[in-house]
Amino acid sequence: MKILLLEDEIMLCHSITDYLEKTGHLVRYCYDGKEALDIVAKEEFDLLILDINVPALSGFELLENLQKSKILTPVIFISALTDIEDITKAFELGCKDYIKKPFHLKELGLRIDRISKLIEEKKHIILSKNYRYSKEKKTLYFNDTPVELTKRQLQIIDLLAKNAGLVVDFDMFKEYVWNEEEIDNASIRAEISRLKKILKENIIHNIRGLGYKIEKISAY
Repeated sequence: MKILLLEDEIMLCHSITDYLEKTGHLVRYCYDGKEALDIVAKEEFDLLILDINVPALSGFELLENLQKSKILTPVIFISALTDIEDITKAFELGCKDYIKKPFHLKELGLRIDRISKLIEEKKHIILSKNYRYSKEKKTLYFNDTPVELTKRQLQIIDLLAKNAGLVVDFDMFKEYVWNEEEIDNASIRAEISRLKKILKENIIHNIRGLGYKIEKISAY
């Protein structure tokens, strides 16, 4: 993950940075809230780790400014503030987690891993117990293994997955998959039949006289 760290305790800042980089993350750090705001306005990050009591702009004020700018990057607060009112305010502002100082670096790593997993899941549509579709990568996975499909078969899955729970009619297939080229319904049925034979579960359902449908199991 690409992470911005805001921490004004220099030794702690460097310790966190070293640990996160050793565990495979890309880290940009700064010591005051105003600098952090300027950086986030110019660069995209997967996660922000923010101390609260820092110079120029507090962690709370920074998050409020980011939300006003519609920058909704997930936030973990790390703070010596232990009062329940401060913790409540942090979550009301929309942080994903709050870690009280002092903390073990491995604890921070575990919290980051949890958020990373949630971020990854949001990029997927769950189609069954074993099948999921990555909207970002346009890839169908069986468990964690990519399924080898033709470009047209992937377009069919993409259309059905993004309309999970709804019936996709033949006109939609013609427009989205075949780009309105001359194709009859029988040929579309044949292509989908070939696709269904590749799949290990029956996730594509024929809705007689209307089209096809993938049931909506869960979407992130």
